[in-house]
Amino acid sequence: MSEFEIPAGGLVEAPAVAQPNIFPIEWRCETPKLAEIYERAKREGFNPADINWSELSPEAWSDDEKVAIMYWWALLSNFDSSGPAVFARATIHAWEMHEEDPVRKCFFSITRDETNHEETCQRVIQRLVPNGPQGFTPTSELQRVALNNIGWLYHNGGRYWTGYNRAIDRYPLAVIFTSFMMGEVASSTLFHGMAHATTHPVFREIFTKIGRDEARHLQICINLLEKEWPGLTDEHKTFITKQLRAGFVFLSMVLWEPPAQFWDLPC
Repeated sequence: MSEFEIPAGGLVEAPAVAQPNIFPIEWRCETPKLAEIYERAKREGFNPADINWSELSPEAWSDDEKVAIMYWWALLSNFDSSGPAVFARATIHAWEMHEEDPVRKCFFSITRDETNHEETCQRVIQRLVPNGPQGFTPTSELQRVALNNIGWLYHNGGRYWTGYNRAIDRYPLAVIFTSFMMGEVASSTLFHGMAHATTHPVFREIFTKIGRDEARHLQICINLLEKEWPGLTDEHKTFITKQLRAGFVFLSMVLWEPPAQFWDLPC
């Protein structure tokens, strides 16, 4: 007896899967460089729990100093805490659009990295100011102003998330991620600079590890743009110009070059 049986009328071909959809599954590789970057990501990732957090002593600073440090990490978390959701959304979209396998895997690796970065921000903030960045009770004017500015910072971050969600189904990934390329350029430079400048061992380790991740993310964005740029329309190229400015505006609060018309946060 045979192990299978073909119906009398012959095999019935499966209907095509309505798109967009993550099926049918496929593993095309058109950009070997992206596959190489993904392999590096698997080796270079770090675990925030392995950092010696006992060396970050809250007793080393005054209450205002701790809130000031927390405030800077809250600014950073505007990117690093939104990163997991942003790139998780992009990963799903890449699957639905049947992007080549290395693109999907690179987006996954960025999602994982950004989750580590978010956890790092969380650990620093919670160690120095429990219930920060928004759940603590300010006890000075500086702390009150910091808390108010954080609220406005996250309000504007929410506006970007809304716009991103609207745009991701309308434009090619290369267009969407141009603004994030701005972020990766700034982040890789910023973290490497801070790693060399800081004297605190915990911060030096954090900045070194995150800087390495961000440099890798920048390589992914550049390779994605090189892959997609020849097929972009003039309309898309014009939109990319706008995205570059939007990326700069979004980063302005950590680059200390805020456009006057945007980051004039009420105190």
